[in-house]
Amino acid sequence: MTNISVKYLKSEKNPIGSNYGRFLIHYLKPGQGITIGNLLRRVLLGDLGGIAITGVRIAGINHEFSTISGLREDVLELLLNLKGIILKGEINDTIFGRLKVQEPTVITAGLIELPAGIEIINPNHYIATSSTSNIIEIELKFEHGTGYKLATEIFHNNLDDFLQVDAIFMPVEKVDFKIENVYGDENEPMERVIIDIWTNGSLTPEEAFSQASQLIIDLFNLMVKSKLTYELPKSQNQILQSPINIHTNMAIEELQLSVRAYNCLKRAQINTVADLLEYSPQELQELKNFGRKSADEVFITLKNKLGITLK
Repeated sequence: MTNISVKYLKSEKNPIGSNYGRFLIHYLKPGQGITIGNLLRRVLLGDLGGIAITGVRIAGINHEFSTISGLREDVLELLLNLKGIILKGEINDTIFGRLKVQEPTVITAGLIELPAGIEIINPNHYIATSSTSNIIEIELKFEHGTGYKLATEIFHNNLDDFLQVDAIFMPVEKVDFKIENVYGDENEPMERVIIDIWTNGSLTPEEAFSQASQLIIDLFNLMVKSKLTYELPKSQNQILQSPINIHTNMAIEELQLSVRAYNCLKRAQINTVADLLEYSPQELQELKNFGRKSADEVFITLKNKLGITLK
């Protein structure tokens, strides 16, 4: 078999910092293209790490619905603009930056005082406009992570003087791939994958491609080195042998019952088919205002639609 070939076909850099790259993976067996393309796309978008602002402390401000004297933007607009700052570097712990303005000026990301280890990719990114000589002091909290994190997921120890910020750690913004069928030197069918990668500038597409590939290698190496378990614990065996009804999580709305029967079930906190199966026919008829007619309707619906018979 011919060795797999990887080529870097195209590279573009946007003035605001974002990067684009195109890669070609050649000499694949039929069917391997979709496997490699899907796996790389998943890892590129979800598993690569980055640095983001996760908290903001503004002198004299206690909540995000405030206004700042001398600043054209309110706090919500300020936080939104701060989220657009792109950071690059290596950090292992939470670090802090500082922004201090005491004159009328256009405030950009380049005015932020940063600790060692990180840099701003888009220093001209607009943050706010100060129109007076009032001193504006802002402290920024930087953390490293992966994916997208809501503020409530980041702040385990909520600090009253820090405003929570949703964080976008993902350095890769978009990934596309396409598969082409080709023929090799001996006229054997082959595939090649063309992958397009867009990053925010904190990583080049080449770095992102390399890191994603290494993460996949490390993952499969761990799987190869792990010891296979040939005997399941008793509890797991019982779980595997237990029949699973695929309809148990279905909401009762999907049964399309009459209004009377539906309302009676909802009042009894019966929201899914699984909840319904916990009741015997006698117990159902004991529900307030339910009655034999509604019970018969439920029994017939379960049997005809789902093949379930209440014992």
